[in-house]
Amino acid sequence: MTRAMTIAEKILAAHAGLEEVAPGQLIECDLDLVLANDITAPLAIKEFGRIGAAQVFDPEKIVLIPDHYVPNKDIKSAEQAKLMREFAKAQHITHYYEVGCAGIEHALLPEQGIVGAGDLVIGADSHTCTYGALGAFSTGVGSTDAAVGMATGRTWFKVPAQVKVVIDGAFEPGVSGKDVILHLIGLIGVDGALYQALEFTGTALASLGMDDRFTIANMAIEAGAKAGIFPVDEVCRAYLEGRTERPWTPYTSDEDAVYASVIHIDAAAIEPTVAFPHLPSNTRPVREARDVTIDQVVIGSCTNGRIEDMRAAAEVLQGRTVHPDLRCIVIPATQQVYRQCIEEGLTEVFIDAHCAVSTPTCGPCLGGYMGILAKGERALATTNRNFVGRMGDPESEVYLASPAVAAATAVLGHIGLPEDLA
Repeated sequence: MTRAMTIAEKILAAHAGLEEVAPGQLIECDLDLVLANDITAPLAIKEFGRIGAAQVFDPEKIVLIPDHYVPNKDIKSAEQAKLMREFAKAQHITHYYEVGCAGIEHALLPEQGIVGAGDLVIGADSHTCTYGALGAFSTGVGSTDAAVGMATGRTWFKVPAQVKVVIDGAFEPGVSGKDVILHLIGLIGVDGALYQALEFTGTALASLGMDDRFTIANMAIEAGAKAGIFPVDEVCRAYLEGRTERPWTPYTSDEDAVYASVIHIDAAAIEPTVAFPHLPSNTRPVREARDVTIDQVVIGSCTNGRIEDMRAAAEVLQGRTVHPDLRCIVIPATQQVYRQCIEEGLTEVFIDAHCAVSTPTCGPCLGGYMGILAKGERALATTNRNFVGRMGDPESEVYLASPAVAAATAVLGHIGLPEDLA
């Protein structure tokens, strides 16, 4: 008799050609997608050549996206992008997206229907776990593993143990997916789910749109998780149908599936949350952080650069201007989101509020460019990490929060809530 399994275990078993898998088991799996960007792809491409590979296993299952240092900020970044561009052309890669057609990888892939429920995806970027919002098992790997994946279409896994996160009840007004995941990371810590798969369930999830779910899955890695995964419900089905380019398979966890632990959260107990330096787990309610002055606000990234994030920020900024002692940078995550911001009048709101609006890029999130912090400066960002030196000088500070809190902070000049503007 086959053992009861979770969503993650079922996806891994299916791709390993096995009837069942169990935590700790070493398996080799077929891959649906291998992803890399302009930082990690050049390393993978060099390793691809070093191992003697001549051809990728399937040019339709490789995704290469320049998004970290584009448009290129210097000669080195231009050389990296060129190397990736030439490899994509030589290998006839279907899913290569050039500047002007691209965006931040973890927003672009779901938007373009490249990944779907039941897929097994590896990416040479730690936030590849974003696609768990679609019911996929997706996880970050190193460039060497990505190279082998590109060459063979296979990789190995140690089956992770599972943690079930049950969120029941109703969220209070103003609470977003960013607040949900920061609340969880604050509870369990940055290693609270180390090499485990977080499965998000509960009655409260039905009220979350896909953009909020992408945010939650995106930051599963900030709790140490190998993956973050949602069951496929009607909200997810509506997103996938007519969008996803390949057939997709929804998996559900068996009722008697075994979990390493179960975490119960009352949705009503979650409130707007901010992570203080220098860990995503160093969380406090926003209402307790109003004394923190801020020099720069960044609204964007693979975590919170989607259209719902832009709308949330614009709603707060409408008819207001950024505090004179603060600068605010807004970065739509993809070209489609950028266009939608223009069509909906959001870009005008941002410009009228004295924000700098950028073409899609990861940019300041990793301290790349377009918003580097000087010594002693503080930024509040809708990004995913606030480690020492993450956005610039080692003596700068990064605070993490939702787009609505970021927009309110930009107006106030200190961390605050939209209601503080009344």
